[in-house]
Amino acid sequence: MNDTTNTLKQIIGKTVKAIRLKQGLSQEDLAHECNVDRSYISMIEVGRNEPSVTKIFELCRGLKVAPSDFIKMVEIEYNQGREQD
Repeated sequence: MNDTTNTLKQIIGKTVKAIRLKQGLSQEDLAHECNVDRSYISMIEVGRNEPSVTKIFELCRGLKVAPSDFIKMVEIEYNQGREQD
């Protein structure tokens, strides 16, 4: 797997976790909202799973954020990381 893929997986996970914590949701709460297992949320948050576009939309629904806003957050974080390299 290339560096870009690994970086994006990490950023997606970090973004999901940050939004979830800001909203006071547990992994279990978010998993319930998205009809997935808590371990799936955990794997995304630590960057071990890369959610599909469909799952990103489900996560955004559970997190109550627009998918476009979520992708923008990921893009900003990604670009900041590239500037530091």
